[in-house]
Amino acid sequence: MIVARTPAAPIGVYDSGVGGLSVLRHIRAQLPAEDLIYFADSGHAPYGEKTEQYVVDRALLVAAFLLERGIKALVVACNTATVAAIKAVRARYPDLPVVGVEPGLKPAAAATRSGKVGVLATARTLKGEKFLQLREQISAATQAEFLLQPCIGLVDQIELGDLETPAIAALLEQYVAPLLDQGADTLVLGCTHYPFVQTGIERVLRAHGRQDVTLIDTGDAVARQLGRLLDGAGLRHPAPEAGQPAASLRGYTTADVGALAPAFANLLGLHPKVEKVVV
Repeated sequence: MIVARTPAAPIGVYDSGVGGLSVLRHIRAQLPAEDLIYFADSGHAPYGEKTEQYVVDRALLVAAFLLERGIKALVVACNTATVAAIKAVRARYPDLPVVGVEPGLKPAAAATRSGKVGVLATARTLKGEKFLQLREQISAATQAEFLLQPCIGLVDQIELGDLETPAIAALLEQYVAPLLDQGADTLVLGCTHYPFVQTGIERVLRAHGRQDVTLIDTGDAVARQLGRLLDGAGLRHPAPEAGQPAASLRGYTTADVGALAPAFANLLGLHPKVEKVVV
């Protein structure tokens, strides 16, 4: 497949569900001229409980779908898919600029004062070879201790759209409190869904008298890296001139449109066209 190589082409942003919208908002803020296509593979989520090969197969199918729609770059806005599948996507499409997300272990190691960093992520992310290698490298270089906390069920609850439910509050208490008890003073939001419940996490921190804990969200860094790759390839869309239409945004989902469209509205205040597809 020939990859589109024109600055006017759109950028694909892909996640297992709505969590990647937390990355999309950073991309829109930093690259406002870029047309964007968001793909939520919600019909096959959550990825965190799937096998690595399953996630690889899904990522390759989604990448092919987005390439058919002319994307010039791909953001894998899902920690689990990045850990499991980004190597396979880059191997399949070597000419396509691909940006992944991964838990912010390096900035967390720089931020910690106690030397103990809690990592909130899916079980699949925390088991991934790529993640474990990154943890070992940064731990050896900085002496930081990473306390790994799989957050089973949290993505499912966030996908339902109401971020202030007792169920989410209970899960956040269940997963955050043990990390605080072990002395963590920095928490990595190791899944793109989790920034959407940052207010709830901060509520848990206050309840435990731990407002001093630093939260690490890597969405901003992902958008910056995307900008660098576009510049390096000569693919950044020029700023629109007066009178030109604003950048476009559309969404695709493998689940019900009635899940993704409200997520755009409730989480980002946006109302793009959303279409259900079979991929």
